[in-house]
Amino acid sequence: MENYKESFKRFLEIQEEMKNIGDAQGVLYWDMATIMPSKGVERRSEVVGYLSQLMYKLETGKEYQDLVFGLYEHLEEMNDKEKAMVKAAKKSLDFMKKIPEEEYLEYSKLVASGETYWAEAREKNDYESFKPILERIVYFNKKIAGYIGYEKTPYDALLDMYEPGATVEEIDGVFKELRDGLLVLLKKIGESAVEIDSSILKGEYAIEPQKKYNTELAKRLGYDFERGAIAESAHPFSTNFGNKDVRITTAYSKEDPVTAMYSTIHETGHAIYEQNIPDDITKTNIGGGVSMGIHESQSRYYENILGRGKEFIETEYPNMVSAFEGLKNYSPEDVYKAINKVEPSLIRIDADELTYSLHIIIRYEIEKMLINGEVNFDELPQIWADKYTEYLGVTPESYAKGVLQDVHWSGGMIGYFPSYALGNLYGAQMLYKGMLRDLPNYYELIREGKVSEITKWLADHVHSHGGTYEPKVLIEKITGEPLTAKYFLQYLEEKYSKIYGF
Repeated sequence: MENYKESFKRFLEIQEEMKNIGDAQGVLYWDMATIMPSKGVERRSEVVGYLSQLMYKLETGKEYQDLVFGLYEHLEEMNDKEKAMVKAAKKSLDFMKKIPEEEYLEYSKLVASGETYWAEAREKNDYESFKPILERIVYFNKKIAGYIGYEKTPYDALLDMYEPGATVEEIDGVFKELRDGLLVLLKKIGESAVEIDSSILKGEYAIEPQKKYNTELAKRLGYDFERGAIAESAHPFSTNFGNKDVRITTAYSKEDPVTAMYSTIHETGHAIYEQNIPDDITKTNIGGGVSMGIHESQSRYYENILGRGKEFIETEYPNMVSAFEGLKNYSPEDVYKAINKVEPSLIRIDADELTYSLHIIIRYEIEKMLINGEVNFDELPQIWADKYTEYLGVTPESYAKGVLQDVHWSGGMIGYFPSYALGNLYGAQMLYKGMLRDLPNYYELIREGKVSEITKWLADHVHSHGGTYEPKVLIEKITGEPLTAKYFLQYLEEKYSKIYGF
């Protein structure tokens, strides 16, 4: 390969073919989650399976493998984006080559049916029926970690799938700082005499006005509806087919319009990231967010730091009252405090902004124990309950509200959970060491409804890179220092000390 440029051109052509197949699958999954009739499942599964076979043949074909491994020898001649594409392609191929095909097929079938077993077990509050499935999933994840390889702990290999370059050693240090700081704040709030009534957010609200409000809200945040759409699904999510078609879903409640509001803001954060991916990389393997953690930094920044902020709620209040008339009986301050009430709870997805990361740390600690073989599966529910009692002061009275509450493990996603808490940390560090540095009028911009200028900052510093830089490189590039929990803790202290008077 004397001149890598010609080979790289062909490499990009195959990348685009793979992206075409992936986007076709994505549209089918979107349709399945939103409006597909129930009897369409069987035929849809056949089509998705066929497309998966096409993708597998392309990626494992001799031409593509020769290109990838040949190009890998020329990394020093490439720019950052080219290097990232080739490294990502090689990492994917290495993964596929290291795991025996028959084992991967067996594991794929296991996790494909895992969600069904989990859903039944949770509905019946029956841990025993799900336990053997979970044991098999953990067993396979240990084997996968071994096949991939790791330096210090097998969990590193699994973590790297969702947060490239991250290690247990690094995360342990950051999460210890985070956990200790959160427990101190939680104690101060628990000792506060301030009482907040969050029931003011509840009422009877028609769905249609909510849909109109959420659409306008997404527009105000900078979501481009010429390249996007909002639909309804049981569980809100975002998906994209390149940067010109980025869609979100939300779920509405007749009793609580604020839930849909923040689901929409969260998914809009994900979607704006994807809409701002540059055209020149959108059809490649770095044409999207670099990691789950960085993606969560965007959604959680919009949802929490921006969306639950005092300035935003005061500015948004007239729109909220116009859509949700019941709120007119309360002041912007009342609504702000109600939205930001801190109350330890059992269910992760219902957790407030401050306690949420403790839910994640509990799962992270348990996942490490599972992969290191330190857990007897009979004792797992009790370990879960004990950690909730220790960190949050609440104890699950059922498996459904305890160890069976999340879908992730049933789909084999061990190593995924840390990304949620990392997203909080990335977002706060970007705020203090980036946005406030470069946008001295940051809070005025929010009060004036000029969120687009903040979105432009994020587009320039985060979105424009796509998957070019590993998260740890990107955060240091943006903020000038490695990831730390201190900025998120500073943000929480400044915010909640005012709300709770400590």
